Amino acid sequence: MASLQAASIGWPAVPGIPTTPVVKRVIRLDVPVDKYPNVSEYNFVGRILGPRGNSLKRVEAMTECRVYIRGKGSVKDSLKEEKLKDKPGYEHLNEPLHVLVEAEFPENIINARLDHAMTILESLLRPVDESLDHYKKQQLRELAMLNGTLREESPSMSPSMSPSMSPFNSAGMKRAKTGR
Repeated sequence: MASLQAASIGWPAVPGIPTTPVVKRVIRLDVPVDKYPNVSEYNFVGRILGPRGNSLKRVEAMTECRVYIRGKGSVKDSLKEEKLKDKPGYEHLNEPLHVLVEAEFPENIINARLDHAMTILESLLRPVDESLDHYKKQQLRELAMLNGTLREESPSMSPSMSPSMSPFNSAGMKRAKTGR
């Protein structure tokens, strides 16, 4: 019995089931800033990150890949970016804005994981008309929830009447104007 236990120690997997080697791959996805020049207000980085980085964390959790936003425009403060771009480790700031997707999986599944991550990210990097952008509305709703400022529409109120405009809400009431 002891020799069987000793033999099983150090086995990377169940005996009899072949294992494929674990490999690490990094794929680069360029952010299409130049492809959509008329969409100057489109915030590619904010769309990927989401409120407090939660959208990025969700993509990473769903795909089990690491996602890095790199290149010019990846640092929120442009003055800080200028100071950093010649320092070691920040060479990417001299390149166009891009996303790196990194995965470390067995060889037989790594491509499927990377493809899944790339599909999600490519859909996020496709500009959408703001009135049709449900993803952005969802992010704004999540941000309001995180900040504690979310106001739910009551089903008893008309859609045009928000809770802040309710006659029963003192915060929505205005002071009468004086003759001054």
